Amino acid sequence: MAFSHDLEEESSSPPLVFHVRRSEPELVAPAKPTPRETKLLSDIDTQAGLRTQIPIIQFYRNDPSMAGKDPVEAIRHALAETLVFYYPLAGRIKDGPDGSLVVDCNEEGVMFIEADADVTLHQFGHTLKPPFPCFQQLLYQPPGSEAVTHTPLFIIQVTRLKCGGFILALRFNHAIVDGVGLIQFTITMAGIARGVFQEPPFKPVWRRDLLSARDPPRVTFNHREYEQLTDSNDAVLESFEQRSFFFGPAETAAIRALLPHDLDQHTTTFEVLTSYVWRCRTRALQINPDEDVRMMCIVDARDKFKSSLLTGYYGSCFAFPAAVAAAGELCLEPLEYAVRLIQKARGEVSEEYVHSVADLMVSSGRPLFTVVRSCLVLDTTEAGFRDLDFGWGKALYGGMAVAGAGMFPAVNFHVPSQNAKGEEGILVLVSLPSQVMKIFANELDDNLVQNNTTI
Repeated sequence: MAFSHDLEEESSSPPLVFHVRRSEPELVAPAKPTPRETKLLSDIDTQAGLRTQIPIIQFYRNDPSMAGKDPVEAIRHALAETLVFYYPLAGRIKDGPDGSLVVDCNEEGVMFIEADADVTLHQFGHTLKPPFPCFQQLLYQPPGSEAVTHTPLFIIQVTRLKCGGFILALRFNHAIVDGVGLIQFTITMAGIARGVFQEPPFKPVWRRDLLSARDPPRVTFNHREYEQLTDSNDAVLESFEQRSFFFGPAETAAIRALLPHDLDQHTTTFEVLTSYVWRCRTRALQINPDEDVRMMCIVDARDKFKSSLLTGYYGSCFAFPAAVAAAGELCLEPLEYAVRLIQKARGEVSEEYVHSVADLMVSSGRPLFTVVRSCLVLDTTEAGFRDLDFGWGKALYGGMAVAGAGMFPAVNFHVPSQNAKGEEGILVLVSLPSQVMKIFANELDDNLVQNNTTI
């Protein structure tokens, strides 16, 4: 369980450098004519924290049975066919009334880039995990495209490798689709590429009105995830570093051993790891003991709604309730304290909670979630990115390409992965100021040693 030792080994290896040759970007439009219309995004979609771009990356090995077939052509064709059913994604977002956003369904298209790299999958090492070398070459991002409005809603680059494998990297506009919606879209695209689908396996549902504010708005919860705070820390920490920490069966079992048996039996792995990382992160940042810290967990809310329409809904349908604690108390109390706070916060999410968030957006000017002394965490272990098969088999790595997200670097992602021994586990992608990262890595180790001797 020597997380910090692993990091020292990695830092001693020379970074992988390779060259990518890109074709000119093209715009892929729906394969058939689609409705020309303007659609209003929901008040959940248009909150400040979702006006950002999120990158995803997928690594695929060579499959001899696919000899003579080109992944670029297969994915480009499947993309055009899929956009017939998800045609708003081929449009452009524009500003709407009163701070809202609309999508102009104009068939302008998704940006697509064909590329070749002079590198093999083997050269990436035994384990694939962020941060990835030369990532900027694997996903073209044209100047000015970070804007939410008047830019392609998706950018997709397919890069062939020397070994016959390939890398699919994409960037999606979070204002129009969330992670579940993205998976629905890419499952359809992968199925069409393999020739097993001619249409989506589930009907795409727009219905953004279901998640728009009520009239009049009524905020029924105390949404501490949107409190606007002033940072009392005068130090400016500008240089952020990204690292991935692997939690295999041994590490997870050691952390679970810190919990009372009855709580351990009713705690998910996500809750255990998130609580542990939250406490270690707070200690590493050396926050004033009297100041509050937050861990905000993204909770998909589709199954909280009575309406069956949300089954195929591909807009943002989630909340991120905040577990809040004084920094000193979080660091001194047993891990059980953090776990119970996170369980309580996640348990608050309901249909009414999401409606309350939508109402808050309209009544409070669509605020950004709390960024001061906060961390946002998303579990993608069950999302299915690794299962996406375009004909060349499942992905060796599939999911988040970076640890931070958009304007808020303090975002951690849980991603399914394997270590060099082939053990299944979870990567926790962490973004922290460079001078704090080494302290954090040591905390991961030291806390296990100290707590195992005292509990």
